[in-house]
Amino acid sequence: MPSPAPVKTAAHADAVQASLVRIAAEVASVVDRLAAQPDDLDRVLDVLTGADRVFVLGAGRSGLALRMTAMRLMHLGLDVHVVGDTTTPAIRATDALLTASGSGTTTGIVRAAETATAVGAKIAAITTASDSPLGRAAEALVVVPAAAKLDRSGAASAQYAGSLFEQAVVLVGDAIFDALWQRSGLDADDLWPRHANLE
Repeated sequence: MPSPAPVKTAAHADAVQASLVRIAAEVASVVDRLAAQPDDLDRVLDVLTGADRVFVLGAGRSGLALRMTAMRLMHLGLDVHVVGDTTTPAIRATDALLTASGSGTTTGIVRAAETATAVGAKIAAITTASDSPLGRAAEALVVVPAAAKLDRSGAASAQYAGSLFEQAVVLVGDAIFDALWQRSGLDADDLWPRHANLE
C-alpha cells in the first residue's frame, strides 16, 4: 500500500520562502561584485564579437547554463556551436571558446582550452578560480565570487555544492547576450525569426 502524500503546511511555504530570500541575497551579492568589474565582462564581449565562430563548453549544470547562452547568441546571428554535438566542427584560430568551470580544473574543459590555445583560438572563461589551468588559459576571464563545487564550508555560499556559481553562469550569460543585443541595434522582431521552429 502506497504511503500517503505528505500534508503541506504553512511551515513548508515558510521554508521555501526563506530559501528564496537567502538565494536571492546571495545572487544579488555576486551580481554587485561582478558589476564592480566591468572590464572583465567587456573583454568577454570583445572576444565573442571578434570571433568568426563561438564554441560553447561546460560540464554538468554549468554546461546546461552555457547552452542557454549559446541559444541566445544564435538569436543574435552569431555562428555558435555547442562542443560535443555531433555537428560541431573543428575550432580554428579565428574562433572563440566560451566556457565555464567553477574549479577551473574540469578535465574535459581544460583539455578543450588547451586544444583551442594550440590552434590560436581565444578563450573566454567563467570560473571561481583565476589561478586555475582554465583561468590562466583565458584571454577574457570572469571570476565569480562563489563557492567551488567541493567547498562545503558555507563561507562563500550557504547553498549546496556549486549552486551559486551555476546561477551566476546563467546571469552572466544573459548579461553578455543583453549587452551584445543592445550594441546591435536590433529589436526583438529581428531576432525572433532565428528561434527554433522544429519544436
